[in-house]
Amino acid sequence: MSTHYRLVFCTCPDDDTAARLAKSMVETRLAACVSILPNIRSVYSWKGKLESDDEVLLLIKTRQDRFDGLERFILSHHPYELPEIVSVSIEQGQQKYLQWIGAWLDSTD
Repeated sequence: MSTHYRLVFCTCPDDDTAARLAKSMVETRLAACVSILPNIRSVYSWKGKLESDDEVLLLIKTRQDRFDGLERFILSHHPYELPEIVSVSIEQGQQKYLQWIGAWLDSTD
């Protein structure tokens, strides 16, 4: 069962940045929930050099119709020159949880 709900991955350099971005995403209804996973290690190639950094991962729960706004928000508020923004479709999920995501994104309270 395909849905229009999305899980977006975004790494951050530290806990403060992650918390600030997560709070703003939920307050502005770009996301219904953002889980913050601390203490990850990313190994990647950047500008021809192998890098390794401690980071914080955001797991952003949203809907397809909010992705463009979410992407613009991350690009304008994230400290990285090229932030990770990877979106995957939530193919299955607990229906009441998915409905809750939609209800938050649609609410005006």
